[in-house]
Amino acid sequence: MRAKRQNIQMELALGPGAKGEARSAGDRGTEARTACAEPERPAAGQGPSMEAVVEPGNLKKALARVRRNKGAPGIDGMTVDDLGDHLQGQWAEIRSRLLDGTYTPQPVRRVEIPKASGGTRPLGVPTVLDRFIQQAVMQVLQGDWDPTFSDASYGFRPGRSAHQAVERAQEHIRAGFAIVVDLDLEKFFDRVNHDILMGLVARRVADKRLLRLIRGFLTAGVLEGGLVGPSTKGTPQGGPLSPLLSNLMLDALDKELEKRGHRFVRYADDCNIYVRSRRAGERVMASVTRFLAQRLKLTVNADKCAVDRPAARAFLGFSFTSGPEAKRRIAPQALTRFKARVRELTRGTKSVSLAHLVSELSRYLVGWRGYFGFCETPSVLRRLDQWIRRRLRAIVWRQWKRGRTRFAALRRLGVNKHLAAKTAGSARGPWRISASPALSYALPNAFFDRLGLATVEARHAA
Repeated sequence: MRAKRQNIQMELALGPGAKGEARSAGDRGTEARTACAEPERPAAGQGPSMEAVVEPGNLKKALARVRRNKGAPGIDGMTVDDLGDHLQGQWAEIRSRLLDGTYTPQPVRRVEIPKASGGTRPLGVPTVLDRFIQQAVMQVLQGDWDPTFSDASYGFRPGRSAHQAVERAQEHIRAGFAIVVDLDLEKFFDRVNHDILMGLVARRVADKRLLRLIRGFLTAGVLEGGLVGPSTKGTPQGGPLSPLLSNLMLDALDKELEKRGHRFVRYADDCNIYVRSRRAGERVMASVTRFLAQRLKLTVNADKCAVDRPAARAFLGFSFTSGPEAKRRIAPQALTRFKARVRELTRGTKSVSLAHLVSELSRYLVGWRGYFGFCETPSVLRRLDQWIRRRLRAIVWRQWKRGRTRFAALRRLGVNKHLAAKTAGSARGPWRISASPALSYALPNAFFDRLGLATVEARHAA
């Protein structure tokens, strides 16, 4: 395997990696006014080029990223594991087509994935080769574009995270901007106007080969139901280039908000603007909605947008407490999804050992804690841990099934004879029994700790 990897690297002449993380842009602000977005600077003669895309160090970095991300095959069935052999035999021809501007991306494969809030989200899965080329293009463009993006933009950017976006929102609220204009763009990734987007790209990229390739990725088409349909708008989610192009599109919105002097935070297509009064919020909502429609041909989802107190809205899974402190808390919708997922993971467990169940559940809890442990309301996490343990006690009670088995199990776990008999003979359901003194004594917190049950309360985190 090592020899094979070395051969691939020799074929591509892969060298050291590429550019570092973006620097932060300074804050800008002018008095609020409605205006068209500032035109982007025209592309200079230098700048991103196809030669930079096929540079060995950039290719090595792209290949490593595609392998690390894995992912499903595209329409040609080629897997990530097959990519190395394909490049070893075909790279010279592929490189030639990229450099002379004749490379043609293949259509993407349509798949539907469930959304956390319900329903499904369409993804377009490019072929592995196209993913590799997209990744190489993205790295070059990102190195050039990212330093020019707004300091208030956090999604899909190196060195930036959702937690940083939530902290920035919290700063605005604590500074007295206690009303949020919560913008939701209707099916943003599916409705991006290709001509407007390519116009923005052309102001930053002079290389016509690169422009032709980016346009090719946008218009490659979608294979669905055995037929390839055209792609006339949108940036298909699923390819490495899509997030960067979406940031470029919405950078026009960022620059407009900066020009007006607004305090805002944007993470991908999720944008919150913070103002001091509802009246100001209503004015901002109306003018920004017009700007998006006229300048970017994007539609605001009126049913999901609102001008409200931050405590009544959710941003990236978090909300904020009322008052001047504005502490981070988990949004109610996120708590509802968490409990639904735990119920799903612990449903139909009659024949599953408790140890196996705890192991499966803990994997989810550790990931969830890694994100939502960022909240500043530990009592909520503590109650969730209590609820999870109570649910597991109810599962154990069901597994014991009969009164005689339950009595024997309680006695074996140290419950006195009278309490064991009383509890085993109770007509109450498992959920009520799960909070009983007998079960709390028989299955204490330490029992679940020994099984390796992960917790969501921050003080338990490893």
